[in-house]
Amino acid sequence: MAIRRPRTQSPISRRQFLLRSGALGAAGLSLPPLLAACGGGDSDTAPASGAVTPADGGGNSLFFENFPVYIDTTADGTLGTVDRFKQATGVDMRYSEAINDNNEYFAKIQPILGTGDTIGPDILVSTGWLTARLIRLGWVDKLPLDRVPNLANLEDGLKNPTWDPAGEYSLPWQTVLVGIAYNVDATGRDLGSVDDLFDPELRGKIGMNTEMRDTMGLLMLGLGIDPSTVTSFNDAAPAFERLERAKQDGQIRAFHGNDYFDDLASGNFAACVGWSGDILQLTLDNPSLRFVIPEQGGMRGVDNMVMPRGARNREAAARWMDFVYDPVQAAQITAAVQYISPVKGVQEELAKIDEALATHPLLFPDAATSARLNSFADLTEEVEQEFDEAFSRITGA
Repeated sequence: MAIRRPRTQSPISRRQFLLRSGALGAAGLSLPPLLAACGGGDSDTAPASGAVTPADGGGNSLFFENFPVYIDTTADGTLGTVDRFKQATGVDMRYSEAINDNNEYFAKIQPILGTGDTIGPDILVSTGWLTARLIRLGWVDKLPLDRVPNLANLEDGLKNPTWDPAGEYSLPWQTVLVGIAYNVDATGRDLGSVDDLFDPELRGKIGMNTEMRDTMGLLMLGLGIDPSTVTSFNDAAPAFERLERAKQDGQIRAFHGNDYFDDLASGNFAACVGWSGDILQLTLDNPSLRFVIPEQGGMRGVDNMVMPRGARNREAAARWMDFVYDPVQAAQITAAVQYISPVKGVQEELAKIDEALATHPLLFPDAATSARLNSFADLTEEVEQEFDEAFSRITGA
């Protein structure tokens, strides 16, 4: 039976939401202090998950755990899609923004799922590499895809990803592009190459991201190494060596997480490893900020919905996934978070909300751009540890 769509309120962007929440950048600039796709900050929507057993096995309750500010929020501060879903279905939905960072979240759930217990959420969002790890460890259940008719709207290019070859355990939430963010007032020129991050003229004004795959993926591409095919640390060793030399030479000002906005706007960072959706929004306040996919290629990360092992509210989870794969609903999310939607038909629906966004190349990359985007290989646990230890040693994390 089709879900009747209630009247919706106009979505606001993540930038607008943060402004209205009083989260302002330095010097009066309107800058969001966090990135939805990659964590940052606490939320009062719900406490962090713990070792609990979901209360009901039917379709009337749902607990969804996400990164902060990674869904549409209406002008009055309510969670747009969540509220529309609750109104349309009658499901008692609990929404949490307790996922601050992939590694941090994994460390929190590992002692629970690792001993066979269940955590609270019925659905959580994880980036592709963590999705792969959860699948490999057997810590997620197969999704009830037979009860998600809108699965037909999944973009063809996102079907059967490397971390989930049969497409049974995950559904994409949003896609993030990783490239070079820069302040043209600080660089004095446009940038277009990974090598620009190592330009001696920019010494002391470069930021590198603490998301290992984002930074090392770009650095590998800059050296002609395909990050999607690495199978051992030796494959990536030249990129780690280049990063370490840059740190020792003072090329790198700092390693940053979601706190790069103020430094980029002020010129403390002339350039850094950044995310597309943030810069798309930040340019509305500061036209000196730019985002470019380097000539050697950029990275693409996909955040996914998965069901932790033992999740009981499978019927409600299916109804939620079906709801957010409706192009009308998905367009509301895209208009707010400004990352790439996995849902077919979003561009047409987004045009009814914001014509400029509906034609933006960072939201709807053409075939030539898409061909230059790369994904990081699915590493074994042993190789994963080698990469993490080497990166932590360099960054000082």
